[in-house]
Amino acid sequence: MSRLEGKVVLVTGAARGQGRAHAVAFAREGAEVIAVDIDAQIDSVPYPTARAADLAETAAQVEALDRRVVARTADVRDGAALAAAVAEGLETFGQVDALVANAGVFSQAPFWQMPEQQFRDVLEVNLIGVWRSMSAVAPHMIERGSGSMVLISSVNGVRGNAGAAHYAASKHGVLGLMRSAALELGPHGVRVNAICPGLVDTPMTNWPGVYDGMAGHPGGTRDDFEAGALHYGILGGQGALGPEAIADAAVWLASDGAYGVTGQAIPVDAGHLALPGYNPAPVRP
Repeated sequence: MSRLEGKVVLVTGAARGQGRAHAVAFAREGAEVIAVDIDAQIDSVPYPTARAADLAETAAQVEALDRRVVARTADVRDGAALAAAVAEGLETFGQVDALVANAGVFSQAPFWQMPEQQFRDVLEVNLIGVWRSMSAVAPHMIERGSGSMVLISSVNGVRGNAGAAHYAASKHGVLGLMRSAALELGPHGVRVNAICPGLVDTPMTNWPGVYDGMAGHPGGTRDDFEAGALHYGILGGQGALGPEAIADAAVWLASDGAYGVTGQAIPVDAGHLALPGYNPAPVRP
């Protein structure tokens, strides 16, 4: 029997990238899926955000696995829209067993030059959106006395990111939220964990600003991204991870196989956090 047969998962940011991988992986393991994502551009985000057509493609891939899906436009910055999607999912499936709080955005700027709205947008999606998503399903899980929440943090949840302090702050916050929620929900039989992905090949990492960072100069290319990615982990010949690597970890955390795991931040980073590191710009005397 599949590991998630008879279960229902809510996936935020499900239209593409890691979110689509989560939805498809859960469906492959037998789960029904509630898939939500934005259908608009966030002005401070420097790459295209998801659209309804992307979410429709995710739904089609879930249905191709002979699983049911409720796919709805819902911005995690909008608590009412999230609640409505969850309510429809409950009406359709009768339960929500798991949450993958995946929706997130990224942008870059020195923190002292960053417009306040840019800072707020990242925290609003990456941290407050996670809290909203958890809050939308927590009462139901408490009532049932079971459930699993998987929050998507980052390796930047345990280390800084020069040029994206707001992103690192949001992902650090996700881990604090996870640990606190694990304490609060544990007595109700609800497990809460986080995954800390390393470099993952998704639309969030495929745009000129990331290419420039990988190249170390303006005018970076996809080839620079692929070459730089080889330095990001410690596994020979392995560059940026596919989003399926993160989804596989989320499936395990949501399954009964992880029944004794809660309050944990699990890196899936090809060993990135094991690297000793180096100073990329030493000051010479």
